[in-house]
Amino acid sequence: MSETNSPVLEIKTEAKDFVAHGVSTCAGCGLELAMRVVTRVLGRNTVIVIPPGCAALFSGYGNQTGLRIPGFQGNLENTAAIAAGIKAGFEVQGRGDINVLGFAGDGATVDIGLQSLSGAFERGDAILYVCYDNEGYMNTGIQSSGSTMYQAWTKTTPAGKTVPRKNVMEIVAAHRIPYAASASVGFVDDLRKKVEKAKSCGGPSYIHIHAPCSTGWGFEPEKTITLARLAVQTRVWPLYEIVDGTKYRITHSIARPKKVEEYLRLQARFKNLPDSAIADVQNQVDQEYEVLATRLNAQLTGAGSKTS
Repeated sequence: MSETNSPVLEIKTEAKDFVAHGVSTCAGCGLELAMRVVTRVLGRNTVIVIPPGCAALFSGYGNQTGLRIPGFQGNLENTAAIAAGIKAGFEVQGRGDINVLGFAGDGATVDIGLQSLSGAFERGDAILYVCYDNEGYMNTGIQSSGSTMYQAWTKTTPAGKTVPRKNVMEIVAAHRIPYAASASVGFVDDLRKKVEKAKSCGGPSYIHIHAPCSTGWGFEPEKTITLARLAVQTRVWPLYEIVDGTKYRITHSIARPKKVEEYLRLQARFKNLPDSAIADVQNQVDQEYEVLATRLNAQLTGAGSKTS
């Protein structure tokens, strides 16, 4: 059959949710799963603000986008400010029911965008801000961020990071916003419930999602969920929520935590750690969890409940 007479097979499919079938994230990208879950829960009545970073892949190129909801790509430092301005504009128009979502990485949240985020929360702007935390500036070459884990290798910490990561959940809690939560792509049902709560809390809300990065952390792409779950099971990344800045609740209890070493050994960024350094990481994780447990116990004691 001649080329001119060959039948033309054209296949068109439509995404079932609000993210295109094919996007250019890395294989095993935890961020992609986070984006799909969050936007699916929020629904079509949503506007998203994305700064430069890995998530900018969803903003698309030229006149094409990877999302089926309207959005705006701003700068690294002003995601929360832009989201707050969009929300204010909708409220003036009597359309305050529209969800305005800031969706930024740890670099644009924990470091460069922290001032903007604090301002929006202090003003009480009714936005939902999601930080997908892959613990580094991954799209610009794997540099350390304020959220990079202690002792982790990055290109700017070749001997391992020597200081602890920032506790952004506590910084957010200090603003007394209606709802804040940590979440993980390894526990999708927990994440969905938290997005629903954030959506309906009536004020500023914040969700910090742990999103393993196979490229930056050095693990096989098929182990993303395994790593995400191990982070929770070792208490490296406890899952909890904070209401009004004072009411803490663990949403996934770990009665018998696994050793942190089990989590670290699966990642190339920790491959050269001596046993003494691994012990230091374990000690730091234990101390951080003890602070969280103390808050919970104090809360129960204050309510007249018995603590174990």
